[in-house]
Amino acid sequence: MRRRARQTTRKTELINAAIRTIARSGTLDVTVADIAREAGMSPALAHHYFGSKDQIFLSAMREILRRYGAAARAALTGVQDHRARLFAVLDASLGPEHFDSAIVAAWLNFYVLAQQGGKADRLLRVYHRRLRSTLMADLRPLLGAEAAAVAETLGALIDGVYLRQALDTAPPEMLLALPRRYLAGVLDQAGRN
Repeated sequence: MRRRARQTTRKTELINAAIRTIARSGTLDVTVADIAREAGMSPALAHHYFGSKDQIFLSAMREILRRYGAAARAALTGVQDHRARLFAVLDASLGPEHFDSAIVAAWLNFYVLAQQGGKADRLLRVYHRRLRSTLMADLRPLLGAEAAAVAETLGALIDGVYLRQALDTAPPEMLLALPRRYLAGVLDQAGRN
């Protein structure tokens, strides 16, 4: 039992070190040795646990997505109203914990890695499908046929907020309000029809 706990702890340390190392460099041009050094471990141990830098980074993104999923589930706990659930998803998606500079850098690099295909691309598609599915579950009863277009727009707005935040092109408060304002407008318009 202790051995498994120690392995889990070391993997977590490597995952967190990967996020910090990539954030500091701004690219995926880091080595397993760089990540291991940041975690206070040998490169051999990092290779033993993950096999490659890409595997470490994919594990880091899975952890970031796990945290995001946990935030979304917590925000939805006990919320029954479709409108309130949609705003809860937006709040969870754009919570301050997701805007740590290291997390934003990891997301940006994740998108770059996903362009190359493979496991990163599949993981990104899973994230997009889950977000869309979560939004559709509450948009469909409120908007009917318009739900799919609104879900896609909300997903794009969430991604855009991260990109703009990473580039520091606008005040965070203004950026975070954009998806909420869009959703409120769409839902208000649908309520009037």
